[in-house]
Amino acid sequence: MKLSLLTISLGVIAGLPQVYGLLHPAGLASAARKFPRNLPAGIFLMLLGTAWFLWNVNSEPIADFSVFKPYMMAAFAAVGIGSCIFVQDFLAVRGLAVVLLLLGKLMVDTGRPHLGESNWVLVIQAWAYVFIILGIWFTVTPWKLRDFIDWATTSAGRVRILCLIRLGFAAGVVDIGLTAFRANGF
Repeated sequence: MKLSLLTISLGVIAGLPQVYGLLHPAGLASAARKFPRNLPAGIFLMLLGTAWFLWNVNSEPIADFSVFKPYMMAAFAAVGIGSCIFVQDFLAVRGLAVVLLLLGKLMVDTGRPHLGESNWVLVIQAWAYVFIILGIWFTVTPWKLRDFIDWATTSAGRVRILCLIRLGFAAGVVDIGLTAFRANGF
């Protein structure tokens, strides 16, 4: 995947909920408060993360473990599916954490070849590491996301301010993808 396409896609995906939050802060707040214990969202995110992780493991050339690769893949799949069945408390947060970790890996891997070519790549790399840190943190303490969402949605004004900040960042990311990365052929 090209870095410009990834950057523009991430900016748009990050920006769309913010537009909704600016227009309908109560609706975004209500949906966000329900997210940490939303079982269908949790199952979707956990299965998405499991499939993405299995795809990454399958595409990695692990010569030392090639004999064990099928068993590792089966074990990883069992952990992902088993989590949906046996660890349903805050499953949405845990699934989001897995997806954030994998997204961070994708962002770092996609940007790494261009690190010396543009300083704007550091914005995407830093954002990737924020995702990785959040993924680790939410894996260990999933209730912290619930607490943050409760804080962030206490008033319509706070929802709008936070949405405006995140929308500004998302617009900046899209701008970087359209100008700095696309112009350089990244």
